[in-house]
Amino acid sequence: MKRVITYGTFDLLHYGHINLLRRAKSLGDYLIVALSTDEFNWREKQKKCYFNYEKRKQLLEAIRYVDFVIPEENWEQKKTDIQEYHIDTFVMGDDWKGKFDFLKEQCEVVYLERTPEISTTRIKQDLTKAQVAP
Repeated sequence: MKRVITYGTFDLLHYGHINLLRRAKSLGDYLIVALSTDEFNWREKQKKCYFNYEKRKQLLEAIRYVDFVIPEENWEQKKTDIQEYHIDTFVMGDDWKGKFDFLKEQCEVVYLERTPEISTTRIKQDLTKAQVAP
């Protein structure tokens, strides 16, 4: 069984996320998603999520491409997750290209192209503009 892992916040889940998860799953038989906890998002990324960790986890678990969701609590856990879950392929969006090449010693590292016209940041910006529009 080929195991794949990806990491992310997955807040305001959208079709770009689904595209990434579908393509990640196509690289193996079993997809694990390491979901950033609320504490990790705030402490390390200065990001406050619209949906809390439990809600985001429920949404991910409802997606047919996702087999298992684990918490991402720190940047360093990637190396241990690869060992613990016997990962064959590590997947991230291409906005992270090169940042995780050090993991190539443990498994295959793949950077998938993002869906260009959608992002959570863009959704939040559009919503903010709509609130201030006359």
